[in-house]
Amino acid sequence: MASPHLTRTLSVFTLAMINVAAIGSVKNWPVTAEYGFASIFYLLLSALIFFLPVSLVAAELATGWPKSGGVFIWVKEAFGHRTGFLAIWMLWIENVIWYPTVLSFIAATVAYIFNPAMASNTTYTLIVILGSFWTATFANLLGMRVSGMISSASVILGSFIPGGLIILLGLIWYFTGKPLQISMTWDSLIPNMGSIEQLVFFTGILLSLCGMEMSAIHARDVRHPQKDYPKAILLSAILIIGMSVLGVLAIASVIPQKQISLVAGSMQAFSYFVNAYNLTWLTPIIAALIAIGAFGSLSTWVIGPTKGLLAAARDGDLPPYFRGINNKGMPRRLLIVQAIVVSLLSLLFVFMPSVSSAFWILSAVVSELYLIMYVLMFASAIKLRYKRPDVERPYKIPGGKWGIWIVAGIGILSALLTMFIGFFPPAQIQTGNTVFYVMFVILAVVLALFAPSLILLFQKPEWKKQLSHEKERI
Repeated sequence: MASPHLTRTLSVFTLAMINVAAIGSVKNWPVTAEYGFASIFYLLLSALIFFLPVSLVAAELATGWPKSGGVFIWVKEAFGHRTGFLAIWMLWIENVIWYPTVLSFIAATVAYIFNPAMASNTTYTLIVILGSFWTATFANLLGMRVSGMISSASVILGSFIPGGLIILLGLIWYFTGKPLQISMTWDSLIPNMGSIEQLVFFTGILLSLCGMEMSAIHARDVRHPQKDYPKAILLSAILIIGMSVLGVLAIASVIPQKQISLVAGSMQAFSYFVNAYNLTWLTPIIAALIAIGAFGSLSTWVIGPTKGLLAAARDGDLPPYFRGINNKGMPRRLLIVQAIVVSLLSLLFVFMPSVSSAFWILSAVVSELYLIMYVLMFASAIKLRYKRPDVERPYKIPGGKWGIWIVAGIGILSALLTMFIGFFPPAQIQTGNTVFYVMFVILAVVLALFAPSLILLFQKPEWKKQLSHEKERI
């Protein structure tokens, strides 16, 4: 039996790597690259007003309430059962809506192996989306061992190698005096913040920095949480923001702003680089690596939030039908229902003017729902300082009640402001009819918000009944 001491000795570097693997991704760079040189300003601003508050608040909550369930447990402790269910529902449903966006990225990347022109074909994109997601769903039904193998193998192959290569080629491009598509001046660094339409992509940047609450559960395993966890967060921020800045600039430097594809921007940059250096043979190899990385990330997220919803089902928030698991302990019914919902949402790619417009409208909805969950998480951290001051928190935001109000307050304000901006269509891409865009986002948010209340309205006493063997097998 392992020593308890050995199980609680995560190093600062190890925890930072967990964070980088969870959040740092090549697929996020094209959205930020739309801002050109000003992307540096927005990345640093996002880190200051959102990334760091999320990290620190999640660390305090995770070390104080380390039970499985994460945000479901935290919000439930602060505001009660119904609000806790709302929080975990928002986390699950935003992921369901997010899946088609990462799947469209996979489709666009795979196209560069065979025919790059296919990246903008909506029918091709839909076929790859459906095939990839159902493959990931069935892979997860085989158990966590298979899912874990897929995720582990994809991190280095699909994230660090391609990302490092984009940055390296970008640096070579810059220092060899190649022509740049952006102006690296002080004036271009500070963006025009007077137009909401120009600020809309800021929601995508914030979305690319979401997810630290997932890794915060490891904060309790750090030897000295009060000292080492902030160090790990700082190292994570430097690596994630540093890689993002260099990768984004590499993309923005070689692709004209109006031509950047939100789903294929990374591969567009690679194509420019390899053509310039006569390395075209690298294109299909890099495309395959990036696709592997994105699929591995997808496979990890397919099961994560679904197991959180399974915990809510076991707590009586969903009909007993959704507690069904297979002989591998996987929530088979929730996974199949999730795949059906994702398939229906993916039809949006056929009806939107372009792949990029469909990608963005889904990303906008995801941002709104995810940010609502974060508002609940920030508010819970403040509430629990007053409601449960007796609970030991190995990591605690310094400064007493003033400290938690400042950190969580900044997080709440930045989330609310970004939510407001997200309801406007971006000026940089064509999203079709503006009224349709705004109404689609509003309707999606309203339906997502009221769905938990509607579900609980039909709640029956037998939903609360749990069989002992169900608890044992999950």
